Amino acid sequence: QQISRMLMKLFRRARLVKPGQVDPRAAEFTLSLLVAMYDRSGTGYVKTRSAAAALISLSGDTLLAKYRAFFQFYAVSDGKESLITRSALRSLLTDLNQIPAIVGEGCTMSCVEIAIHDCFHGVLNAAIAEEKFLSWLRSEPAVLLWLPTCYRLSATEMVSHQARCR
Repeated sequence: QQISRMLMKLFRRARLVKPGQVDPRAAEFTLSLLVAMYDRSGTGYVKTRSAAAALISLSGDTLLAKYRAFFQFYAVSDGKESLITRSALRSLLTDLNQIPAIVGEGCTMSCVEIAIHDCFHGVLNAAIAEEKFLSWLRSEPAVLLWLPTCYRLSATEMVSHQARCR
């Protein structure tokens, strides 16, 4: 219910900003997608953080903005700074991998574990700072290769060339 209300509010604002470009059923469709991805057992419960990760990844924002938002949602504070732990990264990657999984392109837990190991390679601490996390994401880890690929595809949709084809 809470996510449904939030989606209705979000898409109502989007319709005001872009009149005629947002389907009136966008909130309903998005909620159905989130439920299909994160509530496969039919409990009626979707974690807010999981829904936020999906909405961030499917947004039209830049990759860097998406990566920073992921960090913000999954990091924990140690008093001085925010850090992301192995367990938080596992949650993020598991949540994000529900997106390609919905179209039959999911990855196994072993590839998530490999990605975590890669991200924390050479790190002695239990958690990493935002810059290390962003640097790892910019290297386009295989487990999330779909994310920059989808971003590039959506970015090219707006490109127009003043050339005529024969």
